[in-house]
Amino acid sequence: MAFIEDPAFVLSYLRQAFITSDDTGMSEMVLVDEDIEHWDSIKQEREGTPKTRSASEKPQNLEYGDISQSFDITASSLDWGIRRRTNTAQRLEKLKKERQNQVRCRNIQWKEKSVDLSSEEMAGMFEKKDLSEKKSAAVPQHTSVLAEQLEQSPVLTNNPFIEFSKFDGKGHVGSTATKRVDIFLTMTTGKERNFPLTVVVLATARVQDLIGLICWQYTNEAKEPKLIENVEAYCLHIAEDDGEVDTDFPALDAKEPFAKFGFTTLALVEKPKDQEQQSEIMLVTVNVPHSGFSRIQVESLGLTMKEILHRALKRRKGRVDPSGPDYVLEKQSQPGVCVDLDSTLDSMNTMEFCLVRQHSTRGEVEEETEVNRNMSEMEASLSSLHYKSYRVNMFTKLRTSTIIQLGVSGEKIEIDPLTQHKSTAAKFLSKQKPVSYDADLVAACEITDDKHGRETFRLTYQSGSDFKHHDFEASSSVATEVVTKINHILELRASPVRADYLAFKERKASKKHGLLS
Repeated sequence: MAFIEDPAFVLSYLRQAFITSDDTGMSEMVLVDEDIEHWDSIKQEREGTPKTRSASEKPQNLEYGDISQSFDITASSLDWGIRRRTNTAQRLEKLKKERQNQVRCRNIQWKEKSVDLSSEEMAGMFEKKDLSEKKSAAVPQHTSVLAEQLEQSPVLTNNPFIEFSKFDGKGHVGSTATKRVDIFLTMTTGKERNFPLTVVVLATARVQDLIGLICWQYTNEAKEPKLIENVEAYCLHIAEDDGEVDTDFPALDAKEPFAKFGFTTLALVEKPKDQEQQSEIMLVTVNVPHSGFSRIQVESLGLTMKEILHRALKRRKGRVDPSGPDYVLEKQSQPGVCVDLDSTLDSMNTMEFCLVRQHSTRGEVEEETEVNRNMSEMEASLSSLHYKSYRVNMFTKLRTSTIIQLGVSGEKIEIDPLTQHKSTAAKFLSKQKPVSYDADLVAACEITDDKHGRETFRLTYQSGSDFKHHDFEASSSVATEVVTKINHILELRASPVRADYLAFKERKASKKHGLLS
């Protein structure tokens, strides 16, 4: 700009710069259509002919008048913040890279050999070194701590049941569904026979997988005697809390999932290898008049009848009270003749007996059974007032089921939904809030459907002046227990709501019968 002598051009250039560089557009609004002061005087001074004009006169045919208007700025003329590099900068960068590459390279000039070397001189240049002395004088190798611990650790036995270790649930408690089972080992002897082996198994395992897991844990704990290296050689039986095997029921099916069984105490029993071993298992049948029978497994015929009586009473959950009546055994074929409890089973010549109370006959047992039945019903009615919770499925209005905890007591009935990990849609469809109903507002509870071992029962209650209901689903045993417990509570309380509901049902039934007739 210092070499430009035309002041009009400089002034137009500055105006143009202000207009094009202002993003707000204010400069263009101010400078557009504005006259250049003393434009004619500047032009005439440049031509050497000064002239004066009034302030009202406007310049005519200005040479640089069109420069005051800014050019239209289009999107194609913008670089959007990306400035292109000049050719000089690109050339300098290329030269810089070439110099850097030259530093890494080294030029070596090849020269022909000018002096001939003898064979001895050539051998001295590449002399063979003797490394045997260095090897002998080398520092002795040190053994790591891990290698020492591996050498000192006991040799682990090769567990043939290692494939079943994946069903061990001890490391998955809280994150995956597991089940804890106490297993009595019938093949052990001494004190180990009386203490069960606690096993935590995944809920997805089958019965055969559980047997393999038991054998794997048994082998890891180095128990004696050693097991047969075949899972199919063992089976699981129902056992009592003291470890006695219940032979009245068959062994669990090895192909069934273990989660379908609710047993927490089982016994691992070795299967008989052939029919001869099956005949060695001796069972004594003890009949209880009008109360079924029990089968007791005995080891030998030399067992006393007193021991058989003790096992029979233990199986029947009976207690021998010194101050109360005692029980005796009779041969099933000889009623009224008590056997000698000190004699052996071999001398009885039979394996079927009958359990009766002392100084009683088998006919009197029927009357006692009826009394005991009435007493048990009374005890069940009184125990129904105690609080107990059940885990059942509850149907919503959209017939979707959600898992809830049903609490039943003599005062009220509580429904508490259990927390579950569901999708957003499932949470919306199965939304259930905690609710409780007073026992006096409950009208009835009855089973409505039975399908494939699961029963649906309905709980009817009074809400305002109407009767409403909730439908639940559970296993047959749980549903029967819940319905029986609630009905006992309703019979004991005899609330007016129940009476109104029964009258309402009777009127409804009579009205329906009248329409049909």
